[in-house]
Amino acid sequence: MNTSSWPSKVVGAPTPATGSPVVRRLGVQPYVRTWRAMQEFTAQRRPDTPDELWVLEHPPIYTLGLNGRDEHVLNAADVPLIKVDRGGQVTYHGPGQVVVYVLCDLGRSGLGVRHLVTRLETAVIDTLAQFGIAAHSRTDAPGVYVDEAKIAALGLRVRRGCSYHGLALNVAMDLEPFARINPCGHAGMPVTQVSDLGGPAETAIVSDTLLAFLVPAID
Repeated sequence: MNTSSWPSKVVGAPTPATGSPVVRRLGVQPYVRTWRAMQEFTAQRRPDTPDELWVLEHPPIYTLGLNGRDEHVLNAADVPLIKVDRGGQVTYHGPGQVVVYVLCDLGRSGLGVRHLVTRLETAVIDTLAQFGIAAHSRTDAPGVYVDEAKIAALGLRVRRGCSYHGLALNVAMDLEPFARINPCGHAGMPVTQVSDLGGPAETAIVSDTLLAFLVPAID
């Protein structure tokens, strides 16, 4: 990976003893810089490049997917809105949300896109179960739900047989910005988070638990 455009303190070091994939804990990072770095990583990777998981949070931002419709953004107000190259409609990122970008060579791992999505959803569901939260996926809308409320969003892009973008799990954040969009294109869809359901409010605890399921899911 060419990290010349990122300060070393941003990239950090791979988490010890994770094997493959490499895990990078990046803290709070600007969305656009991270997005461009994912594109660069994917464009430059070779057949022997290890897969990576990037774990981070973003400052407040709305992102609209490739086929996203502007009408699903009801009132962005002071929150930036950008169009990006993942699948899906509009979602919100902000502090207190665990974001994991999944940089995976699908051909090498033998995973199809649908299979990868299922593994990501299952990892989130298993994570939430550790905190006593019963969650499920839906066939009509990618992501993870608790009853009817969305708790995690998924959106991927596959280029040259390799994935980037990934998932966002709400932990302990200001949920109000979700009321200004139709989350993932669904008008009136309620949104929830781990801390409101009796789970921990610390993103580090949730991300550590999530990684315990994600790493073997794409290994």
